[in-house]
Amino acid sequence: MRKTFAAVLFAVAAVGAIGATSAVAQVTPVGVWRNVDDKTGEVKAEISIAENNGALIGRIEKALGKDAKPGATCDECSDDRKGKPMVGLDIIRGGKKAESKDVWEGGKILDPENGKEYRASFTPIDGGKKLEVRGYLGPFWRTQTWNRVQ
Repeated sequence: MRKTFAAVLFAVAAVGAIGATSAVAQVTPVGVWRNVDDKTGEVKAEISIAENNGALIGRIEKALGKDAKPGATCDECSDDRKGKPMVGLDIIRGGKKAESKDVWEGGKILDPENGKEYRASFTPIDGGKKLEVRGYLGPFWRTQTWNRVQ
């Protein structure tokens, strides 16, 4: 009986350790996120972030919110994204993991509403459930907190 109890206890502990490993693996910007407008609190879009050769790439997967328009394009963009559909639009390019901390920096993020591109950093917080996305323009910055889609 004690051996059976010990075996069950060991199995439960092992499954718990696997779960903890999975949680640690989620401390990355890679995944699907819902961005929230920092002024209105409204969910605006779902953004998928992937890693390609060590650098981040993120694109809009779904436009959400009351202002979402099917077939909308990035008319304010001034580069190769001008006139491209918002859904599928690359808004994150670059960004590599810093050696000393859980932050990805050196990338760029596009605000498709005004067509401006900003230097950006991406920091997973709350065990990877949230992502602090910070856009920089010179010495000024703005931070949004995105929520991971489960």
